[in-house]
Amino acid sequence: MQRNPVGKLLLFGATGDLARRMLLPSLYGLHADGLLPDGLTITATARSELDDAGYREMAQAALGEFLPDDRKDDAQIASFLDRFGYQSLDASRIDGYRALADKVGDVSGGLAIYLSTAPSLFEPTIEGLTSVGLAGETVRIGLEKPLGYDLASSREINDAVAKGFPEERTFRIDHYLGKETVQNILALRFGNSFFEPVWNARGIDNVQITIAEAVGLEDRASYYEGAGALRDMVQNHILQLLALIAMEPPARFDKDAVRDEKAKVFRSLRPVTPEEAPHVTVTGQYGPGATNGKIVKGYVEELGQQSATETFVAIKAHVDNWRWEGVPFYLRTGKRMATRRSEIAIQFKPVPHSMFSGRGGMLQPNTLVIRLQPEEYIQLQVMAKEPGLDREGIRLREVPLNLSLDAEFAGTRRRIAYERLLLDLIEGDQTLFVRRDEVEAQWSWIDSIRAGWAANGTKPKSYAAGTWGPSGAIALTERDGVTWQDD
Repeated sequence: MQRNPVGKLLLFGATGDLARRMLLPSLYGLHADGLLPDGLTITATARSELDDAGYREMAQAALGEFLPDDRKDDAQIASFLDRFGYQSLDASRIDGYRALADKVGDVSGGLAIYLSTAPSLFEPTIEGLTSVGLAGETVRIGLEKPLGYDLASSREINDAVAKGFPEERTFRIDHYLGKETVQNILALRFGNSFFEPVWNARGIDNVQITIAEAVGLEDRASYYEGAGALRDMVQNHILQLLALIAMEPPARFDKDAVRDEKAKVFRSLRPVTPEEAPHVTVTGQYGPGATNGKIVKGYVEELGQQSATETFVAIKAHVDNWRWEGVPFYLRTGKRMATRRSEIAIQFKPVPHSMFSGRGGMLQPNTLVIRLQPEEYIQLQVMAKEPGLDREGIRLREVPLNLSLDAEFAGTRRRIAYERLLLDLIEGDQTLFVRRDEVEAQWSWIDSIRAGWAANGTKPKSYAAGTWGPSGAIALTERDGVTWQDD
């Protein structure tokens, strides 16, 4: 695609945890590798009362804490920090935006805004930016989640943003789409000819998507209590992964073709009716238990009050179209799980007839596992003959064919997801960002599940920290003769 880099970047929430852990190290990585435009200036803004020197000092401390040792270079860090200026701002007060605009300066050469604020601040922020000329044709905006808590609030936010920024200048961020292995889903599917003939209901029995976290609330208690696992993880990350697995082949790798096909998947998701909700969804909340050999508190104890917020959800979903008719998509996410893991497991249908029946042992269906974290690999489980003279018949065993991205590309530095997304925002490539119709179709499906829970008075079942969730999650798949991929 034709890239259109801007000359300036405006970073909201610049003193927050996300900025310190991810955004500053990512921008530094791009700077150190010569990928930021020459002369790009970065204006940081937040409520904290700092001057330029004070912010640079804070940013230097963050880089010292979160950069890998092999990336630290005093000269590079110094030149990177020279790009920064800082302007204090209360985003809810319109009278502060004039000083911000003066700090940013002339935007005729292009400005990219990275906005990471509470949803309640989106509308006043857009109004403030518009009032001082920071929303014109040369300005684009990147929006960090959460973008609402249901379809209605998401539309309100999108309408507010659209007053200052049309869709072609709006970049909605889902950091999972910046992960190397997630993009390898597209390479695997559409760069190899042998998968496509079986990538459908004739060849695939089921698909499992798991995002499991070993951590609890950490410092996200106020946000998480109002969101829960369904809104926090399923609405965005898990559904985006589902779309990449289920989408039809785009004509081109560009912002329109890729996002058109993803949107079709979201519109094809079968709504969950109140009658079906108890049978196709499971909710849970972690209680006391042990993770990584340590005794940990339950959610209610960590929160300090009673709560009906789910920290675990499992869903049996269907994509109602020609390719996927009848194929269940099992979705699962939770906190305080047995281990940290993000992966997609695609189980193919068994061979139609086994010539080894009664002699070679049980044939296992082939399974393709795409591991996103903590390791990054693609693994295909296949049946192979065990070594031997076979005097009592051929013995078969399941063995893995592995593609370890860390090993195969050992000489290439692995990029933080935010490096790619920030660079695409600066250069104007929307391919890996989420379009409005995608977001609203995702919320529509999520809202149908929440309506089902409300109609049935569904409360999360307790599960011990350090396990794979409540027993109902196991029953969800085993009713169909399917077992979760927990190895």
